[in-house]
Amino acid sequence: MKITVIGTGYVGLVTGTCFAETGNKVTCIDIDKAKVDKLSSGQITIYEPGLEKIFLRNTKEGRLVFTTNLEEVLEASEIIFLALPTPPGADGSADLKYVLGVADQMGKLMKGYKVVVNKSTVPVGTADKVREAIAKNYKGAFDVVSNPEFLREGVAVEDFMKPDRVVIGTKSEQAKKVMTELYAPYVRQGNPLIFMDERSSELTKYAANSFLATKISFMNEIAQLCERMGADVDMVRRGIGSDDRIGKRFLFPGIGYGGSCFPKDVQALVKSSNEVNYDFEILKAVEKVNALQKLHLVNKINTYFKNDLQGKKIALWGLAFKPNTDDIRDAPAIDMINALTAAGAIITAYDPEAMPNVKNKIGDKIKYASNQYEALAGADILVIATEWSEFRTPDFERIGQLLLSKVIFDGRNLFEVAKLQQLGYQYISIGRPK
Repeated sequence: MKITVIGTGYVGLVTGTCFAETGNKVTCIDIDKAKVDKLSSGQITIYEPGLEKIFLRNTKEGRLVFTTNLEEVLEASEIIFLALPTPPGADGSADLKYVLGVADQMGKLMKGYKVVVNKSTVPVGTADKVREAIAKNYKGAFDVVSNPEFLREGVAVEDFMKPDRVVIGTKSEQAKKVMTELYAPYVRQGNPLIFMDERSSELTKYAANSFLATKISFMNEIAQLCERMGADVDMVRRGIGSDDRIGKRFLFPGIGYGGSCFPKDVQALVKSSNEVNYDFEILKAVEKVNALQKLHLVNKINTYFKNDLQGKKIALWGLAFKPNTDDIRDAPAIDMINALTAAGAIITAYDPEAMPNVKNKIGDKIKYASNQYEALAGADILVIATEWSEFRTPDFERIGQLLLSKVIFDGRNLFEVAKLQQLGYQYISIGRPK
């Protein structure tokens, strides 16, 4: 099939590459010429495990191409995916200016029947708005479909190629036929194609992400109770996670959620609820809990230094909001950096992938190490903010030699408390006994 993907951000690039991998001819469009030139020359613009290999294979085979010219590819396209940013506006609502701007432009250029697919995370009712924007200038036949993505950064290729489910919002039988054919290679093992109306599909994405954010915040509050009551959150997690009504996933406490989805989508659903005169109190609490949790470790560090961080040297492991990505959007590490440096601390950080993005965002506000051990030299304490695999089994003897004192603040509960105590460390984690 001939597919156009408008937008080459995280979702657009993964979507386009994975569709090309099953033999489709995919053209990805972006207004950023420098980015298009880079992609066209074989340079991938995001870090995602497994993506570069299939990206290079499909660009080499000519199944995946990039351009800035919408008009030249639109006529030949059977399916057009909108994978455009929907950033939160000043009031928290999702900003649809990019989505609707492209829809308006498409209406002026379209010829023949097309299936236009919203891949972006958008508020309920967006499919109707896209349909109206196209119909202002185009009187031919077309369908607008909602097809939200459920990709997890770090395993996005696997999620796309072997999805738990594919949600498709459309009432058009013709569009259903097209989308069924498109996704047939990805659901051969019986993973379901779930058809529903467009509004239900749009709400499904917000509901899924908001529920997972709620689950995380709930466990972070349980961790707070554990610290005050002398319980162990790891034991509690195992106890409740064995109940299949609850499940084991998203029960790990930490220093809050971040990334491109959870914060934005929770905020947008709260705003959408307000617009229909419903006060979504649980999600407001989720936002509040998460904001506080991002600074939970900072409060522990302040207590350790008796509220005097001036000149204290801190080694920071991890900057990305989660491992296996370079994404720093709403990353807890950034909130921690801002709070600690404001109090006078000197931070040297290391992250396997995210340091260039952090440097672009905050510049020389902190120092950057070439490896995890270089960050430790002369530091008073070690702080862990992201659970990269290489941090899980470090050389503790070397850590002890490089730090001025054997003190670790762990925001991701990577190590066993008893083991660290045996090694002579003061080990402060989340929701567990000291």
